[in-house]
Order: sequence, then structure tokens, then C-alpha cells
Amino acid sequence: MEQRVLGRTGRPVSVVGLGTWQLGADWGVVLEDDALAVLDAAADAGVTFFDTADVYGDGRSEQLIGRFLKSRQNEGLTVATKLGRRLPQLPENYTLANFREWTDRSRRNLGVDRLDLVQLHCPPTPVYSSDEVFDALDTLVEEGRTAAYGVSVETCAEALTAIARPGVASVQIILNPFRLKPLDEVLPAAEKAGVGIIARVPLASGLLSGKYTKDTLFGTDDHRTYNRDGSAFDQGETFSGVDFETGIEAADEFARLAPPGATSAQTALRWIVQQPGVTTVIPGARNPEQARANAETAALSPLPPQTLAAVRDLYDRKLRAQVHPRW
Repeated sequence: MEQRVLGRTGRPVSVVGLGTWQLGADWGVVLEDDALAVLDAAADAGVTFFDTADVYGDGRSEQLIGRFLKSRQNEGLTVATKLGRRLPQLPENYTLANFREWTDRSRRNLGVDRLDLVQLHCPPTPVYSSDEVFDALDTLVEEGRTAAYGVSVETCAEALTAIARPGVASVQIILNPFRLKPLDEVLPAAEKAGVGIIARVPLASGLLSGKYTKDTLFGTDDHRTYNRDGSAFDQGETFSGVDFETGIEAADEFARLAPPGATSAQTALRWIVQQPGVTTVIPGARNPEQARANAETAALSPLPPQTLAAVRDLYDRKLRAQVHPRW
């Protein structure tokens, strides 16, 4: 699979990675053996970048990846985790002492001496402007707790603030055919600064898979049920902030843009991969078949200009008013 350098980490990573929020069982039940099978299938298909967080399943996702890593030594894998959501989202909780505690826990969960990359996990906006926070992150690197650090953001404004920080190696941001605002300024700024871009929520919480209808129901423990209005965390993390009915209509239209032999999901991932400045995209997978299908995206031909124009037109007509001003 094509490898791209992840910004200031200097590490080559697969252009299609794997997001592992779902392996923490935060999207419904995922059995341990099934989770490990997903990780193995992704690696076998050429995936070398895995994204997790200390709060995914309260550490379950990290622990599963730790088990997986023991059987995949010396394969050049990169694991990115996140910190900052084990306490209330208040700027005063982003301290060096807490960072040390959280990264030590993540290192234990993952079974590693040093993390490859740790990211601030969508903190409150003022955190991005705090010199003390970034001094603390620099200290984590100096102490050998992590090789590099980055940020995961909710808004383009937060991303631009982070990119200006000299120690930030990467920015993780929602980017998909239903969320185009990062194309305007964030990706060009990151590319100029040598900061990696990790594209998350690439299928808009599954909308862009083309598998759902307006009658689809999700489990009560699935954020696609309980966070549609943003009552649990940022609304943009669920369906990219698009209301479900509008999202279904847009997804039906998007599916018609898929080239022969490609699924709607693969088309969405291919669209992301070919955006200038993107390092890697991190779709999730609930089974090995999904993991393999996602990885196959890297081998697809680039989408033609007329398809890219159609994506922009769809966004402008149906989605821009909902998401562009907010994120």
C-alpha cells in the first residue's frame, strides 16, 4: 500500500489506516476475538497506521491493540492514541501531571515503552492557545513517554491554531464528502508547515456506506442514536453534524457517483485519499471484510474531475448550510 510521511513524526504510514473507536464497544458489542480479527485483516491488507484513544471502551481498544502488537513486532506499524477526556473538559485539567498519568496508562495498555504519537483529544478551544499545554507536551517527548504529539480537532479554526505550533506533528480532523471546509485553508496550511493530516469520520458515521435508509435504527448504546443532537459530545462527530434524513438523501445521491466495481464507501475513501495534503484516512471496521474493503481503496484509480465537481455540487446544494458555518 502507498505510504506517506506523517508530518513532523517523520514516520511513513499507510494512506488508508484503521480507526478503532468501534473496537472499544462504543458502537455496540464487538467481541474480543472479532476485534483482533479486524486488526489482523487490516495489517494483512497493508494497513500500518492504527488510531485509538484512552477512552475508547475505557482503554479496551488500546488493550486489544496491545495484544495485536505482540504478534506483529518489527512490521513497521504506527499506533496513535489520544488523551484528555478522562476528566471533565476544562482547560485547567490539561496539566503535565495529568498528561504523565494518562500516557503512562496508555503505554501500559498498549504494552510499549514509548508511544508513537499521542494527540490531544478534541479539547476545549482555549487549550490550543495555551503555551503551558504545549510545553507539557514537549516535556512528554523529552521524557521519552511519546515520540511525537498532535491534536484532534473539531473545527478548522482550532486546526489552524494548532498547525502554527512548531511541535505539532499532526492534525486529525473530520474530512469527507459531507465536510469540505478543511479543503479551504486547513489542508494547504498543514502541507506548507509539514504537518500531517489524519482524516477521521470518513464515512460520516456510516452514512456514506450507502447502507442505511430513513428507517434504519441503531442500538441505544450507539452514538448514532444518543448523540444526534450533540448531547453527549460534539454533534459533528455523529453523521458529521448532518441531520439523519438529509444525510440519507445526500448519501443516495453520492452513491450514484461510485465508479464501476467500487462501493459507495470506497468512493468516499478514494475522494479523501486524493485530496492534496491528506496523509492518511482512518475508517473503522466491524469485521475483517470491511477492513479489507477499506484497504482496497488505496489501489483504486483517482476519481475524475467530473466526479470531484459533482461532490462539491452535492455539498453546496444539500449540506453546506448545515455544517460549513459551525465547524
